[in-house]
Amino acid sequence: MMRTMKFTKMHGLGNDYVYINGFAERVDDPADVARKVSDRHFGIGSDGLILILPPTQSHADVRMRMFNIDGSEGEMCGNGVRCVAKYAFDHGLTKNNPMRVETGRGVLTLNLKLDGGSKVEQVTVNMGEPIFDPAKIPFDPTKAVATKDPKVFRYELGGEAMEVVPISTGNPHSVSFVNDVDALDLNKIGPLAEKHPAFPKKVNAHWAQVISPRELKMRTWERGSGITWACGTGASAVCVSAVITGRSERKVLIHLPGGDLNIEWRESDGNIYMTGPATEVFSGEWNG
Repeated sequence: MMRTMKFTKMHGLGNDYVYINGFAERVDDPADVARKVSDRHFGIGSDGLILILPPTQSHADVRMRMFNIDGSEGEMCGNGVRCVAKYAFDHGLTKNNPMRVETGRGVLTLNLKLDGGSKVEQVTVNMGEPIFDPAKIPFDPTKAVATKDPKVFRYELGGEAMEVVPISTGNPHSVSFVNDVDALDLNKIGPLAEKHPAFPKKVNAHWAQVISPRELKMRTWERGSGITWACGTGASAVCVSAVITGRSERKVLIHLPGGDLNIEWRESDGNIYMTGPATEVFSGEWNG
């Protein structure tokens, strides 16, 4: 019989994960646990599993590992890392503010906004610089068609030509701009985009609509999870893609199905700063 494991359900704008305190709990097979707890009928129900662990690097406070619904491990999760910081602070794993969280993308710095001094309400994450190098995304330009803009490519998706910006903000992303994101059949085009041969490790696919130079709207098909209510690394990728294609300013409000994120691609240091909420829903025990 599987031993009982304590967990906490948290979300960032509806992008929900099951969180395990790895300082106190042991997870031997996180990929298998992710598949089981994520099931919304027979499990807890989530977009995946996130482990909050002791850091391996001395200059970090905590470490996170994230697993998608299908058990695959992702490098980073923008909404997830905000929740990691909230859990670590609220539950006393560390009281450092700013907090440094070790991720698959490196150690990130997070500034915490407290509601009266005891609980974390909002978190600003320094996401680092965007990555355009195809080898580091990874992206294979030979499987797509170049355009006049060296950062924009074109390929066919579901019988229709689509322009995409391949970019990494911790995970591989593709960003396409459309006139109406609500009109998209994401269940049809999402799986095709995720598994496009130009992305050898699959991709988080996003479609964005420009409302104004300071306001965007987006929808996401997340690699290994499907449609999600929010994606922090994806919103960061959308902001950068809008800036480099001349569609927006560097500081934007992005509307996601689960709520809003403030994203700034700061000119002074080239880093992306993401600000949004983190919410604890409930805690319990899982016995498999």
